[in-house]
Amino acid sequence: MSRIIENESDLDKILSECPNMFVLFYASWCPYSQEFLPIFEKYAKSDAQKFCQVVTDQTPECEEKYSIEVVPTVIYFENGQAVKRLDGARGSGLDEHQLTNLIRSCRR
Repeated sequence: MSRIIENESDLDKILSECPNMFVLFYASWCPYSQEFLPIFEKYAKSDAQKFCQVVTDQTPECEEKYSIEVVPTVIYFENGQAVKRLDGARGSGLDEHQLTNLIRSCRR
Protein backbone atom coordinates (compact mmCIF):
# COMPACT_ATOMS: atom_id res chain seq x y z
CA MET A 1 0.00 0.00 0.00
CA SER A 2 1.23 3.48 -0.81
CA ARG A 3 1.91 5.91 2.00
CA ILE A 4 -0.84 8.29 3.01
CA ILE A 5 0.33 11.86 3.47
CA GLU A 6 -1.53 13.90 6.04
CA ASN A 7 -0.04 17.38 5.65
CA GLU A 8 2.17 19.55 3.45
CA SER A 9 5.28 19.19 5.61
CA ASP A 10 5.07 15.36 5.44
CA LEU A 11 4.78 15.57 1.66
CA ASP A 12 7.76 17.92 1.45
CA LYS A 13 9.79 15.54 3.63
CA ILE A 14 8.97 12.49 1.52
CA LEU A 15 9.70 14.35 -1.71
CA SER A 16 13.08 15.43 -0.35
CA GLU A 17 13.95 11.85 0.67
CA CYS A 18 12.74 10.03 -2.45
CA PRO A 19 14.28 11.02 -5.79
CA ASN A 20 11.31 9.67 -7.82
CA MET A 21 7.74 9.74 -6.54
CA PHE A 22 4.24 9.39 -7.97
CA VAL A 23 1.76 11.29 -5.81
CA LEU A 24 -1.97 10.75 -6.12
CA PHE A 25 -4.10 13.68 -5.03
CA TYR A 26 -7.68 12.58 -4.45
CA ALA A 27 -10.80 13.40 -2.44
CA SER A 28 -12.66 10.97 -0.21
CA TRP A 29 -16.02 12.30 -1.42
CA CYS A 30 -15.23 11.97 -5.15
CA PRO A 31 -16.56 8.82 -6.87
CA TYR A 32 -13.89 9.08 -9.61
CA SER A 33 -11.17 9.20 -6.97
CA GLN A 34 -12.63 6.15 -5.25
CA GLU A 35 -12.72 4.25 -8.57
CA PHE A 36 -9.12 5.19 -9.35
CA LEU A 37 -7.60 4.50 -5.93
CA PRO A 38 -7.46 0.67 -6.36
CA ILE A 39 -5.76 1.14 -9.74
CA PHE A 40 -3.12 3.39 -8.19
CA GLU A 41 -2.64 0.92 -5.33
CA LYS A 42 -2.14 -1.92 -7.82
CA TYR A 43 0.90 -0.12 -9.20
CA ALA A 44 2.08 0.89 -5.74
CA LYS A 45 2.32 -2.79 -4.73
CA SER A 46 5.21 -3.25 -7.13
CA ASP A 47 7.25 -0.38 -5.67
CA ALA A 48 5.57 1.23 -2.66
CA GLN A 49 8.58 3.50 -2.05
CA LYS A 50 7.73 5.46 -5.21
CA PHE A 51 4.01 5.97 -4.59
CA CYS A 52 2.09 8.00 -2.04
CA GLN A 53 -1.33 9.53 -1.76
CA VAL A 54 -2.67 12.82 -0.48
CA VAL A 55 -6.32 13.16 0.55
CA THR A 56 -7.09 16.71 -0.50
CA ASP A 57 -10.05 17.10 1.88
CA GLN A 58 -7.49 16.97 4.70
CA THR A 59 -4.70 18.94 2.97
CA PRO A 60 -6.12 21.97 1.15
CA GLU A 61 -2.68 23.60 1.31
CA CYS A 62 -1.33 20.86 -1.01
CA GLU A 63 -4.21 21.40 -3.41
CA GLU A 64 -3.27 25.05 -3.70
CA LYS A 65 0.49 24.51 -3.83
CA TYR A 66 0.27 22.02 -6.71
CA SER A 67 -2.69 23.63 -8.52
CA ILE A 68 -5.00 20.65 -8.10
CA GLU A 69 -8.24 21.64 -9.80
CA VAL A 70 -9.62 18.18 -10.56
CA VAL A 71 -9.34 14.97 -8.58
CA PRO A 72 -7.92 12.49 -9.04
CA THR A 73 -4.62 13.95 -10.22
CA VAL A 74 -1.25 12.17 -10.27
CA ILE A 75 1.97 14.18 -10.25
CA TYR A 76 5.39 12.67 -10.85
CA PHE A 77 8.21 14.30 -8.89
CA GLU A 78 11.96 14.06 -9.50
CA ASN A 79 14.20 15.39 -6.75
CA GLY A 80 11.27 17.21 -5.17
CA GLN A 81 10.19 18.96 -8.38
CA ALA A 82 6.94 18.24 -10.23
CA VAL A 83 7.96 17.19 -13.74
CA LYS A 84 4.88 15.46 -15.16
CA ARG A 85 1.24 15.38 -14.23
CA LEU A 86 -1.91 13.55 -15.12
CA ASP A 87 -5.03 15.54 -14.31
CA GLY A 88 -8.37 13.81 -14.09
CA ALA A 89 -11.04 14.86 -16.53
CA ARG A 90 -14.16 16.45 -15.10
CA GLY A 91 -16.93 13.89 -15.14
CA SER A 92 -14.70 10.89 -15.87
CA GLY A 93 -11.58 10.92 -13.67
CA LEU A 94 -8.59 8.79 -14.70
CA ASP A 95 -8.17 5.22 -15.89
CA GLU A 96 -5.49 2.53 -15.77
CA HIS A 97 -4.35 3.11 -19.34
CA GLN A 98 -3.59 6.76 -18.57
CA LEU A 99 -1.63 5.83 -15.44
CA THR A 100 0.32 3.14 -17.30
CA ASN A 101 1.29 5.68 -19.96
CA LEU A 102 2.40 8.20 -17.33
CA ILE A 103 4.54 5.64 -15.52
CA ARG A 104 6.14 4.45 -18.76
CA SER A 105 6.91 8.01 -19.81
CA CYS A 106 8.72 8.61 -16.49
CA ARG A 107 11.04 5.60 -16.72
CA ARG A 108 14.55 6.11 -18.01
